[in-house]
Amino acid sequence: MDQTTLIIGKEFPTQVIPLIKTARKSVDIIVFEWRWYPDQVGSSIQQFNHEIIKAVRHNLKVRVLVNSKKILGPLKDCGVDAKKLISKRLLHTKVMLIDNEMVILGSHNYTMNAFTINHEVSVIIHDKDVVKRLITYFENLWL
Repeated sequence: MDQTTLIIGKEFPTQVIPLIKTARKSVDIIVFEWRWYPDQVGSSIQQFNHEIIKAVRHNLKVRVLVNSKKILGPLKDCGVDAKKLISKRLLHTKVMLIDNEMVILGSHNYTMNAFTINHEVSVIIHDKDVVKRLITYFENLWL
């Protein structure tokens, strides 16, 4: 059954972390801005970041396309297959595909501000046609 769930503001980590925890095969991400906060272990963004690390450690295929080289080091150090998109156009997309079965799409970057204070909206979508199109979108950028 097709289903859409709305995520508003600081609901993002409480809605998305459980989805990452239950992933069985893969997590593919395209994100404009992603930050690591090693000194803020208990923060919602670091809980999110650690869930990505756990996914890699549980042998899930985790691929990430980013807009900035700054986050590549921390992601690659954790075993994430990450790269910066080489393009003349800005990579402003924020999308996560889980097990090629659902997608999280919206305005949330993976930053402290996006997870705690910004006005952000994203959606969790369980629609085969939408997911299929976003898989193709991801794969075309990943090449």
